Amino acid sequence: MIDVTRTLRSAALAAGVTHAARTALRRTKPGGARVWERENHAGRPVDLCAGPAVTLGVAAGALAVEPETRTAALVATLAAGACGAYDDVAGAGDARRGFRAHLGALRDGELTSGAVKLFGISAAGLVAGALLKERPVDKALAGVVVAGTAHLLNLVDVRPGRAASAALALGSVGLLRGSLAGAPMGAAAVVLPDDLAERGMLGDAGAHALGAALGVAIVAGNGRAGLAAHAAGLVAVAACGRRVSAWAGNDMRHGDWT
Repeated sequence: MIDVTRTLRSAALAAGVTHAARTALRRTKPGGARVWERENHAGRPVDLCAGPAVTLGVAAGALAVEPETRTAALVATLAAGACGAYDDVAGAGDARRGFRAHLGALRDGELTSGAVKLFGISAAGLVAGALLKERPVDKALAGVVVAGTAHLLNLVDVRPGRAASAALALGSVGLLRGSLAGAPMGAAAVVLPDDLAERGMLGDAGAHALGAALGVAIVAGNGRAGLAAHAAGLVAVAACGRRVSAWAGNDMRHGDWT
């Protein structure tokens, strides 16, 4: 049964911290405008302040969820947000997209920011899965679900509002199983208006953080059969990532798949 009070507390905490963090980042922009400002799919100037703000907001909201889920949610959210933020900064201007491109560069001796993100989020997913499940098979499936959901949200982030809207849609289903879905939903609701108005964008940091938290919520609410089904679906999506991005927005400039 859902703990409605805990869910609402988690959503409210996530929303409040996200708003406060985004406001502070926009006011100070540590490191200067070059770090924080980008052009979106239409060539309009936007800022990346929402990404770190969402990461902090979701992590704060995770503090209010069930104790057995809390640590895994914090690990997955903070790691995914940090890896995404690194790619937002270090990978700016890198035209390479997709697993093959980054793994190919790694074979040639170049460690790209996309590869760092890929391995970092995958490792965080496995750690979160190990914290949530007991049997090795379940731990592995859980890791795939957490990392895969993080990448899924980034994959659809190709137009304003797509990733935040996807988080709200997926989270509304997750509410049927546990309170953790309230945190990404609260954070997404705060940034969605700015995203739609093309004043800011989630970037890799925000999209991955939202997806990782939702992945943990999925894992927490499913047994082996459910995990296997989710994992299979996410692997299938990863295999045709560019087609999914094209379907979501016919453009790869607002977000990217690794």
